[in-house]
Amino acid sequence: MTGLIQVLSVSFGVLLIFVGVAESFFIRDRRRHRFFLADPQDTDTVRLRTFNLGFYNVIWGSGTIVGALLLGGTEAAAGRTLLLFTCVAHVILGAILFLSERRLWASAIAEALPPLVITVQLLA
Repeated sequence: MTGLIQVLSVSFGVLLIFVGVAESFFIRDRRRHRFFLADPQDTDTVRLRTFNLGFYNVIWGSGTIVGALLLGGTEAAAGRTLLLFTCVAHVILGAILFLSERRLWASAIAEALPPLVITVQLLA
């Protein structure tokens, strides 16, 4: 089961890093405005917010990957703790995202469902 948890965790971490890079560096790309629900005329206004938010996601994703790697090594308890923290946080953040902006329901599911599965597996 540890292998499955690690694969899911690394995959989720990579997804968070990908989204973080997109938020930080590609907010001005018109092809991504629909993804961010950003109006083209507002990108300069929200750029600072999305730049910082993107790096939050990169850090969360890195923590998830580190937790997955620790889980399979000699520091399994530390990996489990780190994974539980990052995954429970993202289940909550996904719910908040959905409640705050229903149009982002797919993003909310992507943010909450994988860490929910990981959390259930870690606690089983």
